[in-house]
Amino acid sequence: MNRMFRLAAVLATLAVPLPALADPIAATLYKNPQCSCCEGYAAYLRENGFTVDVKPSNDLAQISADAGVPADMEGCHTMFVDGYVVDGHVPVGVIRKLLAERPQIAGITLPGMPMGSPGMGGEKAKPFTIYAVTKDGAAPKVYAVE
Repeated sequence: MNRMFRLAAVLATLAVPLPALADPIAATLYKNPQCSCCEGYAAYLRENGFTVDVKPSNDLAQISADAGVPADMEGCHTMFVDGYVVDGHVPVGVIRKLLAERPQIAGITLPGMPMGSPGMGGEKAKPFTIYAVTKDGAAPKVYAVE
């Protein structure tokens, strides 16, 4: 009987859907109104446990600059999540790393629109280098390579 009870407990635990075990991560994503890859990125985030509020904007450069992202390090869109800026098509694993480690930075950026990155088409040609940015004007430093 004890074995049956343990088996029932294990099966009950497995029956709980994974999203119920973790709260979704809320994010606000600013994008160019005509950009479709940003919508693809938002869908990718939603598939990976985020709730994403997408806001079209024609002021992306200013939003990124105000968040501490230098002009030459801007990505395709700018997102805010749990007090950090995430600029560009940053893979979800790197965002989770940022949120777990909670470094003293403004956020992270994957400059440009690299092929094969989340939300972009094509094949990944080389590892993605994600940079840490600050609001004090310090030079960005490599945060992760994926």
